[in-house]
Amino acid sequence: MSKKQAMGRGLDAILGSPDTDITSKDISGNYVVGAVAELPIHQIEANPFQPRSEFEDQPLIELSDSIQKQGIIQPITVRKMGLNSYQLISGERRLRAAKMAGLKMIPAFIRLANDEQMLEMALVENIQRENLNAIEIAISYTRLIEECQITQEELSTRVGKKRSTVTNYIRLLKLPAEVQIALSQNQISMGHARSIISVENLSTQLKILEQIISRDLSVRETENLVKDLANPIEKVERKSENYLPANFISYRSQLNNLLSTRVELKRNAKGGGKISIPYSGEADLLRIIALLEK
Repeated sequence: MSKKQAMGRGLDAILGSPDTDITSKDISGNYVVGAVAELPIHQIEANPFQPRSEFEDQPLIELSDSIQKQGIIQPITVRKMGLNSYQLISGERRLRAAKMAGLKMIPAFIRLANDEQMLEMALVENIQRENLNAIEIAISYTRLIEECQITQEELSTRVGKKRSTVTNYIRLLKLPAEVQIALSQNQISMGHARSIISVENLSTQLKILEQIISRDLSVRETENLVKDLANPIEKVERKSENYLPANFISYRSQLNNLLSTRVELKRNAKGGGKISIPYSGEADLLRIIALLEK
């Protein structure tokens, strides 16, 4: 069973359940719920549970041009709020593009749904169709948990995701605003964000963010950067192995002159170390040995 299939069935179950789909007409024969109707666009109000907060202009323009030529192929979904009053459940891009195209009417499925179902419908529909950025998904998951009073386990079942995936998204909201904005604007990936969130210090998190963007670091490079920052003592010790005081530099120069070769001299934090003497061949090795025996 694929995740996409699981989510699809979840959405169908919500939209097609007896609680959300009651086919009927009022005494005048007007559409009430459970039907497809041409509704005046001005009678449809925005969905307050819409997870997506930003829509790119160019795709909307392209969709608007298509609507002008082809019309609305897939109806939007609304719920009836009162006489000649409807609230959008799903299809906000289509509704916005229809307005841009100058349409006065739009085809719509009319449903009956409570606020909890509205939020869930909007969330699942957007995850399937709109490719929400990670922060929008995290906000949507959090709202569904808090407002519908469900657990992460129940949420993972409803949206067809592993619980660990749900948890990873929700943890993103603990990141500082600068990191969340960078993630929502695709300046960094979720892999980058997960590396940053493992660092507790706020200023360090922001420094890592700056390094990721300025140096175009990969996720693996970011992970290594975080490791170095998490183990500064080890990093200093590694550097100290290659650090030579002025007198040791002088000793190395003396060995270079004595042996007529470039000697490598290493010193650790405790004062010990090693000397490496390169040679170009057997004859050169015998020459060095002879010098050392003097």
